[in-house]
Amino acid sequence: MHLHTSSSADGVDEHDFMLDDVPGVLWTPSGAVDPPPALVLMGHGGGLHKRAPGLVARARHLVATYGYAVAAVDAPGHGDRPRSAVDQRLIDAMVAARAAGQPLAPFVVELNASIAERAVPEWRATIDALQALPQVGAEAPIGYTGLTLATGIGIPLILADARIRAAVLGGYFGTEPVLALARQVTIPVEVILSWDDPELDRPSGLALFDAFGSPHKTLRAHVGGHHQVPWVEVEQSERFLEWYLTGSGT
Repeated sequence: MHLHTSSSADGVDEHDFMLDDVPGVLWTPSGAVDPPPALVLMGHGGGLHKRAPGLVARARHLVATYGYAVAAVDAPGHGDRPRSAVDQRLIDAMVAARAAGQPLAPFVVELNASIAERAVPEWRATIDALQALPQVGAEAPIGYTGLTLATGIGIPLILADARIRAAVLGGYFGTEPVLALARQVTIPVEVILSWDDPELDRPSGLALFDAFGSPHKTLRAHVGGHHQVPWVEVEQSERFLEWYLTGSGT
């Protein structure tokens, strides 16, 4: 992994990187010499990318407020990465189902499972490479955060990589294949539930929270859909990660 510092502002350095054919961004405190107290992996939602404005705002806030390192990569078929034929077929089916007023869950879960199958080993290789960097180091505890597609990737990633100690997830369907994986997750988890989402139904979100096998899990509900998560919930999720990654939260 080779870093290129593309910008530095407000105490945060932004580094572009490429690992094989996976493009990513690493945010670190400006001028930092010592390894950060934690590394947070930040996933993006479906149809978005590593530089989506909301993701960048959250990443920079984590670095500036807590001194963490934060990394994001483009999921397969997103951002600077082309879609596969399978991706396109499933996306077309999802769009057709939406237009016909049919449930989206079967199409979204199948698409995201296909993406996750490719994304999980990519994230694991990214963690390996990040831990070899002096800006991160091998000792910083690791957290993961992200909704919708990022949760579809995050659940199997958590199960595949024991280095991830805590996660903030949500905005996802509680279908049986997803629930079966969630039951195996035992690290601390905070679930964000969009109470009025027109496509991600409330009972499904509650079922997902109930399924997580962690003895330390928290449910945070807010009015509106998954595109309308208020900033207070962002700050709360940061405190959740602070507590379980460094033990210094209040």
